[in-house]
Amino acid sequence: MIGENIYKIRREKGLTLSELADRAGVSKSYLSNIERNLKQNPSIQVIEKIANVLEVDMKRLLNVTEERRGNKEWNEFINELESQGINKRQLEEYRMILEFIKWKNEHRNGTES
Repeated sequence: MIGENIYKIRREKGLTLSELADRAGVSKSYLSNIERNLKQNPSIQVIEKIANVLEVDMKRLLNVTEERRGNKEWNEFINELESQGINKRQLEEYRMILEFIKWKNEHRNGTES
């Protein structure tokens, strides 16, 4: 899924595979493998670099939906973090990392069947 999103957005932005790879600081072959879903668990650092070059939020690359963000457990977790003094900016950073981990685990579990 993430590879398809990167490919689609890259094309929308009018970038070649080589241009995106160069600007993101990753090899062309590595990016190609991600886009073709051959490299199915890229690191959050690589995703962040690609998102920055494409000028999109990481959520768009990870295809995070409002449904995922709106579930009860998630809201309870956010409330707990806020009660511990985590400010809104920090919370957003943690949320993106946690969503990436969740996406990675779901993807890993989905490929093992």
